[in-house]
Amino acid sequence: MAANPNPHHPLHQIAENPTHKLLLKQWLKEEELILNRISLKETQLDSTRNQITQLYCLFFLFHSTALVLLFSAASIGDGPHLCKRSWVPSLCSLLCSLGFVWAIRYKTDLEFHLEKMLEREKEDSSLLAKCVEELKRKGVEFDLLKEVDALRRAKSLRVESRPVRKWSGRDFVTLFFFTVSCLVLGLTRVILCS
Repeated sequence: MAANPNPHHPLHQIAENPTHKLLLKQWLKEEELILNRISLKETQLDSTRNQITQLYCLFFLFHSTALVLLFSAASIGDGPHLCKRSWVPSLCSLLCSLGFVWAIRYKTDLEFHLEKMLEREKEDSSLLAKCVEELKRKGVEFDLLKEVDALRRAKSLRVESRPVRKWSGRDFVTLFFFTVSCLVLGLTRVILCS
């Protein structure tokens, strides 16, 4: 003999109440959308990190190739003549270095922004999961006005604290690449004028 479903079970109560049923469906759909956004943000974050790594490699590859070419040109060529025209490779090196430094800084700022957005999506997912769990646990005793209002307040009260600006890892990376660019600029002059 099949057992009758317990009419007092919260999920059974939700199934019989159209308002609670609709809310549960909406929240489950919202949870799915948030999980899709989280997945997309994680993919974008991985892609941005790969691009940053490629920029690091290209920066060092460009400068090492340029220095090898300059060294070979200096060993073959006329010393005083090359020294007079050392401003051309120096200027090219400086412009390319600044371009790389700007691109690296832009990508690291984008990475930071994506991390913050991902963190926020995960907080939203956690909040919504708690509400869904509460609805499933309470059934029709779930106070729609009070609980939904609490969810809205929790979302709107999230205030990002903005600490006093300090040096971050991104600043040190930018400073490092700028310093390397200056060293390469000096090496260019030394190679061509020695």
